[in-house]
Amino acid sequence: MSLMGALYVGTSGLQTGQNALNTTAHNMSNIDTVGYTRQQVQLGTRFYNTISKTGSANAYQQIGLGVNYSNVKQVRDYFLDKTYRRESGRGSFYDTSVEAVEEVEDLFQELQGETFSEALDNLWVSVQELTKDPSSAVDQGVFVQRCYEFIERAGSVYQGLSEYQDNLNFKIKEQVETINKYGERIKELNDEILMIESAKFEKANDLRDERNHLIDELSKMGYISVDEDAQGYVTIQFEGNDFVKDDMVNRIEVKADELTGFYTPYWDKFADKVMKPDGTIDVKIDGAEVYNMQQVISSDMNTDIGALKAMLFARGTDRATYEDLADEQHYETNISQSVIMNVQAEFDQLVNKIVNAINGVLKDSADAAQAANPNSTYLRDESGQPYQVFNLIADVKDENGNPYFTVENIIINGELKQAPSLLGFIKEDGKVDQETVDKLKDLFTQELYTLNPKVKTKTNFLNYYNNLISQVANTGSVMKGISENQQITVDSTAAAREQILGVSSDEELSNMIMFQNAFNASSRYINAVSQMLEHIISTLGR
Repeated sequence: MSLMGALYVGTSGLQTGQNALNTTAHNMSNIDTVGYTRQQVQLGTRFYNTISKTGSANAYQQIGLGVNYSNVKQVRDYFLDKTYRRESGRGSFYDTSVEAVEEVEDLFQELQGETFSEALDNLWVSVQELTKDPSSAVDQGVFVQRCYEFIERAGSVYQGLSEYQDNLNFKIKEQVETINKYGERIKELNDEILMIESAKFEKANDLRDERNHLIDELSKMGYISVDEDAQGYVTIQFEGNDFVKDDMVNRIEVKADELTGFYTPYWDKFADKVMKPDGTIDVKIDGAEVYNMQQVISSDMNTDIGALKAMLFARGTDRATYEDLADEQHYETNISQSVIMNVQAEFDQLVNKIVNAINGVLKDSADAAQAANPNSTYLRDESGQPYQVFNLIADVKDENGNPYFTVENIIINGELKQAPSLLGFIKEDGKVDQETVDKLKDLFTQELYTLNPKVKTKTNFLNYYNNLISQVANTGSVMKGISENQQITVDSTAAAREQILGVSSDEELSNMIMFQNAFNASSRYINAVSQMLEHIISTLGR
């Protein structure tokens, strides 16, 4: 090799050493950067100059042209990436579910300083006191007042559950917007990476880091699958449908229910859009929904992944009432898997049963008195109707033709609230109606009720509420246990992944010393060649 050519060999060593040092410094400067992937230098040889080809020789006579800084690759593990994204999505599902249960627990524990159980206990105590002296105007007044407090507290609990549904509904819309934003940015990064790497001279590693970080965040919101082609273009499926593909993003939109305002996420490309006569667009989303709200939640089927799904199931599809417990199949497929709807329905059933039972006792006594004496006005108002402690806000019948006494459709009888002594409990013959107030007392101890169609053990009013609270607590305990175990899985997977893609300061410092020594060696090599050239020129010049 000529001495001039040898200079180029040394120069390649200097350039490669400098570039390798830059890569190492880049790793060190991003050691705490979220989403950063360690970059690894790959070195190769430049082309060889062939001096001679001899058939009898074992190899051609060649002279190397130096070292080549061939590639800077990211160090990642596809299996660990896939596992981490799946498990972090599952962790987000259970974390969100735990938050929903805890919110329900808080609603029942404290309402303006007093729990709902106190209102139920106070009503029970007022009935007990009434049985001691049914004719006491004071006890009658306390009874009506406790009925009023019971309805007020029940309304506060149900309103709290409904407001939390609305809060979740708002978060659902926000998260859908975030998902679309991530999808748009990933598409942009696909294009930028493809443009940079198509020249084959550079790797867009920092852009890849941003894209991988967005994919990690997206995996917490739903079940995704990711594929990367040979050109570095990433395609993503979200909940089994194409999301980022072929230079486009298939957006997720939301449609608000006309009655509740609850948002339903749907795939925009699958929805039918019809122009109305008034010029507005009517969107039909049947078959375009992102989620099947009747699917069974199971780890085996990977249906327990994603915070968005957890919020949808926790919120439910409607504001549940006691009617939702009438049919076991309906309850199983539409209510049981929603924490809030399940509690709403069971709580509403408790209030409905108590209200109907108290009104029923008064009506039966009034009807019995009239049956004995057609002219009887006992426990009847001026219009001849039996006194009812509880009235309907809106005169609606349920599917069985009974008054539609839901928590949101109950009001205390204004006439009795103003004058509780109208109840009297003194028959027209002057005798105290002990039988009626005893029936009121028996209402609270008769074991006739179940929480839901799946529960077969019957209970009374006093234990019903305790069973409801225990059910919520047990659900919360189970969810917390699953969430904690899942967090351990996520942490261990993240740690294993970090061992591969994370930056180790000790390793990078070792690399820095190695590349610095290589740089220094190339520098000394060039100095040696330069001195040889100078000596030859000086000698030949004499």
